[in-house]
Amino acid sequence: MALLATSLLWVSYAVCLGILALISGLFIFTYQKPGERTITITLVSLLTIFSLLATLLLLPVDIALTSSTVDRKLGAKKSWATPNAVDNITLQLKIVYYTLYSLDAVLCLLVVPFTYFWYEEDDQVEREEGRQTVGGRLWGAFKYTIAFLVLCVILFLVGFFVPVAKKARDDHRNLDYFRDLLTENHGERALTFSIGILITLGTILYTLYTAPGLALLPLALIKTAPRVSAPQLHATSASQLSQNRERQRQLDLRNEGRDGGLETRDRRELENLVREERTLVRRERLATEREGTGRNFFVRAAIKLEALFRPITLLAGLLLLLVALVVFASMLITMIDKLKNSVCGTSCGYLLAHTKIFQPLNWILTLTSKIFPIDYVLFLLLTLLMFFSSVVGIATIGIRFLWIQLFSLRPGKTTPNAMLMATVLLTLTALALNYSLAMIVAPQYATFGAQTYCDRPSHHPDTQPDCSNHSSAVRACSERAENPVAKMVCTPSVGTTFLNRIMVNFPFLGLLNFYAQFAFLGIFLVVFLVMLFRVPKLDEEGMEDDEREAEEEGLLASTGRRFGATWQDLTGRAQGVKRSGGGYGATGGEGAVDRGTEDHGEEAAVPVGLGTERGGGGRDSNW
Repeated sequence: MALLATSLLWVSYAVCLGILALISGLFIFTYQKPGERTITITLVSLLTIFSLLATLLLLPVDIALTSSTVDRKLGAKKSWATPNAVDNITLQLKIVYYTLYSLDAVLCLLVVPFTYFWYEEDDQVEREEGRQTVGGRLWGAFKYTIAFLVLCVILFLVGFFVPVAKKARDDHRNLDYFRDLLTENHGERALTFSIGILITLGTILYTLYTAPGLALLPLALIKTAPRVSAPQLHATSASQLSQNRERQRQLDLRNEGRDGGLETRDRRELENLVREERTLVRRERLATEREGTGRNFFVRAAIKLEALFRPITLLAGLLLLLVALVVFASMLITMIDKLKNSVCGTSCGYLLAHTKIFQPLNWILTLTSKIFPIDYVLFLLLTLLMFFSSVVGIATIGIRFLWIQLFSLRPGKTTPNAMLMATVLLTLTALALNYSLAMIVAPQYATFGAQTYCDRPSHHPDTQPDCSNHSSAVRACSERAENPVAKMVCTPSVGTTFLNRIMVNFPFLGLLNFYAQFAFLGIFLVVFLVMLFRVPKLDEEGMEDDEREAEEEGLLASTGRRFGATWQDLTGRAQGVKRSGGGYGATGGEGAVDRGTEDHGEEAAVPVGLGTERGGGGRDSNW
């Protein structure tokens, strides 16, 4: 029975790994620049993304395996869950955890940097002339990677010799759970210290990228539907372009036979018209691409399907917005609970597994953990939400050093060196995310799952009490349980034990990671409030075309207008386009410009660059 239960859980994890491999591949191929793909960079990026996602998704399997040893109704170990069987389960989990954490560290600190320098050392001219050899390129890449190798050695040596938190041991010597986290094993201490440093570095990135990404992702989905349909945009642009060129022709005719050329007023108007013409030509081209004109049947069908699923995208954005707010509230509640009720406070980074204040996410995951794999699916979705929030944050802010932007992350336009840099950032962010999900988002679920124990006196030290007739005495497992039976029955997850060991043995790391969560919540709140009233610019220099397209599609339009545009995209017919000319030539705010639509409660996109003498004509808007 034990073998069957554990095998099914590991099979579920293997299936999840297959899904993660697919997600990793889609992510890499979506963001890579097609003309600059290389097999080395693709494989390294794919392996790194896959490894970090596998690390994050091991926790629910860990919880399910440790919880499977307990009969939740009776609060007692199952008959097959002997100490040796439990030790075998935890040993398997430790091997997998240490392997994944070590793989993450090696990929992040050695393999990815080496691959980055290998790519940078490539010189096509010297290679074609035969002056660059593979050996020389390898040495050049290794030469720069030596600094990262030295960093790894220093981290390991510092962790090997740094003393454990003896004050914590002395203050809480009577708390078995706490005492078990303190370690004298120098090798294990070196590994925990190294991973702890990487988690702390990742927490900085997690705060700067994941927090704004979590606010931006749902609102970006809500605002993806265009306000103006492709047929409407094409018809309106063609009408306005015709009027624009007719007005330019009139000005040219007015200039014929005049020695001094156009008057200042007419010359300024002509300059505005030329700028507007360029915008209208670009808009007409974008509308043609969106309609699929001249493209094959499959592309046109895909465009129709995209329009058909826009309402679903809108609903998904609203759902993610609700989830993001629940995550925010849950994290805030846990932070307050830890500050108020932590058993050890600053000496262990506010360790608290069993929460005393009701926390929605923790309650939902703990409740669903009774029926595997419901909690696993929920945790998978939550993890992917936070991961893609990190991706959105990096794409929005860019890869920067202080205020200097180094690279940008854009779908289909990410260069190989930018892809590798983004991979390192995501790896460090994932390590911090592992801490946040386990320690802040759902601490009780992550530590004990749905495990319970029978809180009655035991007549013999090695005998479990019987709660078959005392269901009220069955209590949820807690690190602060005083009954020695809890020590016998409750088995904390290996993942949270490893993370708590880092925070207990190195309290300064625990404090930094704990208080950084307040910065995360603050940044999320600021970005969320700003996003309610304003659409941010994404990579101003590298995404100029995307900004103009976003403006032309009217990202700030109402939901009703978006559904109208969706219907027109599906039917392929524009509504309310007026072909009559006129309206051009007015300056200084005189003469209304025909926008190409009738007054049906809608407004077509205003041409970029159309200005007046006093209105700052010719300046392209960012919105």
